[in-house]
Formats: sequence, structure tokens, C-alpha cells
Amino acid sequence: MTHQEAIAITRRLTRQQSRELTREQLLQAAAELFAEHGVNGTSVEQIVERAGYTRGAFYGNFEGKHELVLALLEQRTQHELEEMQEIDRDAGSFDSLMEHLRSWYRQRDETLGSWLALRTELWLYGLRDPELLPVLADRERRSRAALTQALEQGFAARSVAPPAPVEFLALVLHSLGDGLSIQRVLSPEDSDIDTVANAIELLMRSWGALSRNPAPTEEASRPSPGLGGRRPGARHRPAVLPAAPDAPAGAEVSLGGRRGARPRPPG
Repeated sequence: MTHQEAIAITRRLTRQQSRELTREQLLQAAAELFAEHGVNGTSVEQIVERAGYTRGAFYGNFEGKHELVLALLEQRTQHELEEMQEIDRDAGSFDSLMEHLRSWYRQRDETLGSWLALRTELWLYGLRDPELLPVLADRERRSRAALTQALEQGFAARSVAPPAPVEFLALVLHSLGDGLSIQRVLSPEDSDIDTVANAIELLMRSWGALSRNPAPTEEASRPSPGLGGRRPGARHRPAVLPAAPDAPAGAEVSLGGRRGARPRPPG
């Protein structure tokens, strides 16, 4: 939306609607400039010039740049949570979920460089300000909570128990998406547009293979140590993965090595 279009719309809006539109335009301009020049490298004058407003309009919405950064963090967090919830809501099956997720990552890939630059700048700004660090931590926590809920629903729909605490699995997925996005920007020739979605699908299918037992009863699901939730005194049994298609019959592979095969000496 151009500044002229925004002015034309503003004339038809109420006072409150006009203020919300101005605030939105200022946040958008700030996001673009932060990605281009960094938070500390961007001035209020640059923000109002990019948005097409005056300093008075800026200070009518924000006490200063710091408050704008806080508002931008909240806006981005809420927007991404809503997108994740929409994907989860529209997905009727695992294949449908992956299709929606793949489409979402493909759209993000179009502006991945600027998205990552802005996110990194906001991280750096928070790391340098002890008062802002808890805000960043809360943002990450809310994102992981949304992932945790989606995973819980997925395991419950299949009536299987997760192979590890769902919060831990959500942390793995969240970190995987961040790390692969960085690699995609730094080394685009080493990945493609579906790399993140493909990696998530691989993990999800692997976790499904590890979760073939029915979901635990209330008695069996009491808290216990370890990621696998093993009860004290219980005998450890390594998880078993399906063997490769060309492997001999019965040659399943456990996380401790091939079942029934002697460990091969090193070298």
C-alpha cells in the first residue's frame, strides 16, 4: 500500500481506525529498515520518511524506538502464531498438514533473506538489552507452545505415545526450522525450497515409527526420569526402526545397532 493510498483510506476511517492504520504503516516501515540497516542503524526520521508520516505521527503512537521494537516483536509473534494455528486447523491428515506446511515455507522463501535479517536484528537488540531479553524468551516460548499443542494433537489422533516429551520434540522442530533457514540463506546452492519441510516430514515420520505402542494409561504415564519416560527399575529396550528396503529379512535396526548382529569392531 502506498502512502497516497493510505491517506485516501484514512480520510474514510474513524479516528481510532486511522490511528491503527498509521501505527501499522510505521511498524512496516521500521521492519523494512531494521532488516536493511539494523535497529541501531535506523533513526526515527528514517522510519517516518519511509512510512510517509511526520515525527508527530510517530510519537503519537510510540514513546520512542524502543517501544516500537517491542510492538514489532509482539506483532510478528502473534502473526506467526496465527499462521501456525491456521495450518493446523486446515490440515485434515498428516499428508494434508505437510502440504500446507510446505506451501507456507515456499511463501516464506520468497522473502527469507529479509525475514531472517529482521529476526536476527531483533535478537541482537534483545541480547544487548537485559530488559528485553525476557521478551525474546517469551516469544520463543509461545512459538514452542504452539508446536507442542500441534504435536500433542497429532500423536493423540494416531493413538500413539510420543517417543520423548512433546515439549522436547517441539524444541527440536523449532530449532531445526531456524537452523535450516539460516543455512538456506547462507548457502542456497546446498538446499532447495522444500529443505525445511522435508526435514520436518522426515522427523515426524521417524517419530511415528518410534511411537507404535498405544498411548500410556494414567498409571503408566506418571512422571519418570529421562526423555523416554522410562519408569525407575524398568528394563531398557532400545527403540527399533524399520530396516532399509534392501536389507535382509528380519534385519530391523535399533538405536543401539542392528538387532541380533554382533557389533562390528572399530576400523
